[in-house]
Amino acid sequence: MSSADSRRIDSSGLLHREVKGFVQKVHSPPSSLNDPVEGEIQAFLIDEDQLHTYDDLTKVNPVTPLTVLKCLQARYSAKVFYTHAGCTLVALNPFEPIPDLYSLDVMKEYHGAPQPQEFKPHIFIVAEEAYRNVQGQLEPVNQSLVVSGESGAGKTWTSRCLMKYYATVAASSSVVKSQNTVERIERRVLDSNPLMEAFGNACTLRNNNSSRFGKYIQLQLDRCQLLVGASVQTYLLEKTRVTCQLANERNFHIFYQMMKGATDEQRREWKMPCSQSFLWLPNAEKTVEEDCFDETVEAMVHLGINAERRRQIFRILAGILQLGNVNFSSSNDESQPCDLDEQSKDFWQRAAELLCVTAEELRTCLRVRTLKAGKQSVLKPCSRAECNMRRDCLAKVIYAQLFDWLVTFINNSICADKSMWCNFIGVLDVYGFECFQINNLEQLCINYANEKLQQHFVAHYLKAQQEEYVSEGLEWSFVKYQDNQRCLDLLEGSPVSVFSLLNEESRLNRVSDTRTFMVRLEKELSVNANISWDKFSKVPHFTVAHYAGKVHYQIERMVEKNKDPVPPELTHLLQKSDNPLLRQIFSDKETENTTTKGLSRVTVVSKFKNSLESLMKILHATTPHYTRCIKPNTDCKPLTFKKEEVILQLEACGIVETIHISAAGFPIRIPFKSFMQRYGLIAKYSIFKSGSVDVRADRSNTLRQEVEELLGVVLQLKAFDPSHNRDCDKPNLWVHCGRTKVFLTQLMLDPLEDQRKKILSQCAFSIQCCWLRYQRRRRHARQRSATLIQAAVRSWLLRRQLQRCNRAAAVIQTTWRKRRALLKSLAEAELDDAMDLAEEDLPALNAVIRERGSVQLSSLQEPVSVRGWPMGLALASAPSITMSLTATGFQKMVSVMASLKLPSRRREYKVKPNQYSQELASIRAQPKGSVKLHYQRSPLLYADTQPDIKRDVTGFNEILLEKTL
Repeated sequence: MSSADSRRIDSSGLLHREVKGFVQKVHSPPSSLNDPVEGEIQAFLIDEDQLHTYDDLTKVNPVTPLTVLKCLQARYSAKVFYTHAGCTLVALNPFEPIPDLYSLDVMKEYHGAPQPQEFKPHIFIVAEEAYRNVQGQLEPVNQSLVVSGESGAGKTWTSRCLMKYYATVAASSSVVKSQNTVERIERRVLDSNPLMEAFGNACTLRNNNSSRFGKYIQLQLDRCQLLVGASVQTYLLEKTRVTCQLANERNFHIFYQMMKGATDEQRREWKMPCSQSFLWLPNAEKTVEEDCFDETVEAMVHLGINAERRRQIFRILAGILQLGNVNFSSSNDESQPCDLDEQSKDFWQRAAELLCVTAEELRTCLRVRTLKAGKQSVLKPCSRAECNMRRDCLAKVIYAQLFDWLVTFINNSICADKSMWCNFIGVLDVYGFECFQINNLEQLCINYANEKLQQHFVAHYLKAQQEEYVSEGLEWSFVKYQDNQRCLDLLEGSPVSVFSLLNEESRLNRVSDTRTFMVRLEKELSVNANISWDKFSKVPHFTVAHYAGKVHYQIERMVEKNKDPVPPELTHLLQKSDNPLLRQIFSDKETENTTTKGLSRVTVVSKFKNSLESLMKILHATTPHYTRCIKPNTDCKPLTFKKEEVILQLEACGIVETIHISAAGFPIRIPFKSFMQRYGLIAKYSIFKSGSVDVRADRSNTLRQEVEELLGVVLQLKAFDPSHNRDCDKPNLWVHCGRTKVFLTQLMLDPLEDQRKKILSQCAFSIQCCWLRYQRRRRHARQRSATLIQAAVRSWLLRRQLQRCNRAAAVIQTTWRKRRALLKSLAEAELDDAMDLAEEDLPALNAVIRERGSVQLSSLQEPVSVRGWPMGLALASAPSITMSLTATGFQKMVSVMASLKLPSRRREYKVKPNQYSQELASIRAQPKGSVKLHYQRSPLLYADTQPDIKRDVTGFNEILLEKTL
């Protein structure tokens, strides 16, 4: 890389500086509206039909207040209300509802886009960028969305859209089992908005829904970037509005919601008839969009405020309104307390009843104060002015404590445990810069808060970035900007400032003197050019030159407001209230007051300053995203663009300077080490790593050289990308290597992220393939092992079963053989055998009887004589016997059928026992020799043996004598 620097000016008038091979673009210094219109501006403005197409004001050339104003006006006329201005987003208030601009489909479109920056400018782009930064696009750090602008510019609406966006996208990827929990948290987070706006917003001269307090909402995300809770921090509620409202302004919304939305039963309970008018509710006839009582009650229900607690809250609010109608009249005797007006006695009774305190104690506390002289207490009647002040103080302290309790309850309802969340996205919505005809301590604190936020923007972006460019070796010419540090030194500087003098005056135990305090301010702060006085004015005041313009502050009552005294009699009275909520919140207040006594008590300014310092610490520890809300006209008319008012706001918040720095600079800055840790894998897995681009190849190279080699790889990859536009700006306009950091534009960050995601996808695919291969191999091995185990088990079980069967069969066979042998032995012992036939002396038969009364057996050659006995016993186990009866006629009947029932059919006979019910008494084995049919101890009975030719022979006789007789 060359170290020579060269300078050139192109045809567009832009100054380019080439620094070590990288070209930087710097716009010319800004011009004002009063400067004559030059040729370049005329050439740019000549085609007004194309001005609305500039989505980013850094593309405007040249950048002047006039060109920026013309572009914004053209886009506003085309109903395009969001425009990028470098690192910030400019939002113009349309003062009318725009359909489908913030719908759920639009949210999903921006959330699902790979590159939301390519879409039209929208508040959802800022929200999505912060959400992706938390997810770890570069580093998973906490994010802050800073919404600033004048009162009525649309800050509250913008904050509401941001919260709705996160409540939608942060739960869109939630798992089924946590859907109910996430939806409950979403609803509670979103319902905290209308509730806090009802109690903390009011209708002012410049805005119908002006925030009279500041709030910083932390949306808590878990490791999966899902919304698990939220917390709210509030700053300086304008409680004086409860008792004092400017002309054409209103009190807090909640009072008007009660008046217009209460039922008849609630009105009777709150003692607020329809015909009742209240001194502290001016312009009650005016109706605004926020007068929605049902929505507030529904939000209370969703946040967990039960019916009894809601009843207590509304009774307290009604009691405050009744106090506003209590008036005092001076007493003729100064030693006696002031009297109540006749018309006020009824209101006094109602207020005491609604606040659940005794009427006499309430009247005494308002009219008599207690002075302590040592250990003794002295009662002193109050003047009429003091009585009115004590009445107002009572109403303000009740409302302020109720508001603090409400914020604490909301935090307890929606805040998640610290172990459940790891990152957060903060949304800051504070009161806008204010300048009224009468400005006092409230406006001073509000404008001081806006000064701090402007200084944070200046220090974080306009100043710090330019100083970093120079320290990192970039050739840079400083862009001038309005630094409000001198104004902050005037307000909060050390050792002497407006706040320090105001606190000293407030801590003195004396009545404040307006003239004395003004003289002291002139004496101590005259050297500061940001403060001035009008010595000819009848009303003592001082003027502060803020970044947004000069504001006159009245000194009268400023010290008393800063003291914010609360008579102890009032606190003790409320601690004895029968209202549990009222008694609870003032018991806590008493505990706080015991630790701050005397001169050490915290004033309003010191308390607000401390809370603002803690807010600044949070903002410095997070990555900020700026949204500048612009109010097109002071009358809140829809689609009305007034150039003079818009240009003042642009100049006050430094939009033109921001565009200059954004167009010429590098919005993304990453240290070398972090850059290599995140993007080093691009060079490792790149196809161009064969050269000297492998970051691990040569450890002698410095970290800077490794970063340059890596950037060279990315530029080569983009050059070979077919989708790359070769006619665009040179790639080296997108990146610069400083001494310790890499400076990138979004055009360079996008290919880096795309290439990193591509490589990670390839690596993830390889890991998945290896894992799947390992799983399949492991599953195959397990299946094979299981098969072998199953085969072995089955073989063992089968062998075991066969062995058992063999043993059982052997036992059965052995038992059967033994049984058969036993039966055989018994049969042999009982039946005739050969020896029996030989020994028996049978009478000789003649030839005729022998021929006709014999049976030819299959096992014997000689015919066997048949002797018939009158019995129904047959041979069961003998083999089939072929009987041949030669006897006929009567001899046949006598010799065979005398004992057997032998029905005959067609000269065929079958044998059947004639005792059907008794069956056989015994079974005999195969006979040896002649057949002898025994009748030994047989239960069979004799029967009538007459032949019945109609019946078939069945049973054992059929088995024994199968064939025809």
